[in-house]
Amino acid sequence: MKRIFPFAKPYLALLTALLLAGPANPALALDLKREDVRSFVDELVDQHGLDRAYINQVLAGSATQQSILDAMSRPAEKVKPWHEYRDIFLTSKRIDAGVEFYGQHRERLEQIEADTGVPPEMILGIVGVESFFGRITGRHRVVDALVTLGFDYPPRAKFFRSELQQVFLLAQEEQLQLEALVGSYAGAMGPPQFIPSSYRAYAVDGDGDGKRDLIGSWDDVLASVGNYFAVHKWRAGEPVAASASLTDRATELPLQTSLKPGSSVGKLSAAGVLFATELHSDATAGLWRLDGAAGDEYWVGFHNLYVITRYNRSVMYALAAWQLGNAIMAAATDGEPS
Repeated sequence: MKRIFPFAKPYLALLTALLLAGPANPALALDLKREDVRSFVDELVDQHGLDRAYINQVLAGSATQQSILDAMSRPAEKVKPWHEYRDIFLTSKRIDAGVEFYGQHRERLEQIEADTGVPPEMILGIVGVESFFGRITGRHRVVDALVTLGFDYPPRAKFFRSELQQVFLLAQEEQLQLEALVGSYAGAMGPPQFIPSSYRAYAVDGDGDGKRDLIGSWDDVLASVGNYFAVHKWRAGEPVAASASLTDRATELPLQTSLKPGSSVGKLSAAGVLFATELHSDATAGLWRLDGAAGDEYWVGFHNLYVITRYNRSVMYALAAWQLGNAIMAAATDGEPS
């Protein structure tokens, strides 16, 4: 089913409003004479055959924005404790919106689960956290975000210059008006908030119209989120995480220092970590300690938790998306016959 989002009709209306309103923070035009900018343009021309004049035109119309740099320096998952971060997303308003959304797209979500093994609650959790089911998709021009971070944010300039290259290629492949694309401060687009490289690699045509439209087609959005998890080896029917407690013998906690679980169900149990799971003792698992409202919270994450962190490299994000999806499904199916 093709559903056009209100924010997508048309791109130019929003873009014009943003431009007429003027920048809320100082903006500086990109200097096309900079060596790193010239090298970027040369690469797009020489390696990908894009038109030099077009590239320069787009870049000349872009601007570095301080608001983008400020936002990059304080992402919520790095500055907020777990209980505050969770409370951003686990609200009655967002859960109710998710229940309504599930009712509208249930058939499609169930078909995606049949095709990929990715359950509806996981896709609901992602779209709910990322964009409040399409309500919040960002207000920055994508080209401005990627120019700002690619040329004036040294910690990750290489990555964002690559994403800037990807959005040029994406616009050519999908026939998008590059200058009109609007998204997050990091250049992510649409309800699933795909960055350009993810859009190119994982987006699929869910409604069969021959296009991969993550801006205007919910069928494409939902199928693409499912495909993202399937490609990253989601295991159908396996758990994501389990809350844990500690016994007296849990003195040297094998806490995770990376996103990928580095222990096993059996080893954690032997170390005095109590948690419920039907996975066998050799199954991969990891233990995380998070700041709960009443003190430390312990969570054991399994393979599928790691898969969620491929979408956003944060355990707090993964847990929040998973919990939101579960809360939506619990509310949506309350009272249904089992």
